[in-house]
Amino acid sequence: MMTENKKTVVLGASPNPSRYAYTAANMLHERAIPFVPVGIKTGNILGKPILNLREKPSLQDIHTVTLYIGPQHQDEWYDYILSLKPKRIIFNPGTENQELMNLAKTNGIEVVPACTLVLLSTGQY
Repeated sequence: MMTENKKTVVLGASPNPSRYAYTAANMLHERAIPFVPVGIKTGNILGKPILNLREKPSLQDIHTVTLYIGPQHQDEWYDYILSLKPKRIIFNPGTENQELMNLAKTNGIEVVPACTLVLLSTGQY
């Protein structure tokens, strides 16, 4: 499987090892899939600084955005998420949001309601 082309934004990244976003970043790293941690928490994940979501960092060549932000906090980031022009957005359990899913589809972005950890564990990423 070609993974080097699947640069992934972990949106809602956290330096806390007990958070799923941290586990996802670790699993991406273990599989040599490039990732960019973006969130409102400060810190590092595997030596990579978490980019400040409030600054809406400019990123290029994004294949996947994996969401770890609950739907009640997503609306202020819709434009930013869409501006990344990902090929797909993974809506992890608890992040499902029909409004953002519809916006993504309208913009030609694949919508995947699934768990990133399961996709990585089963080779379906």
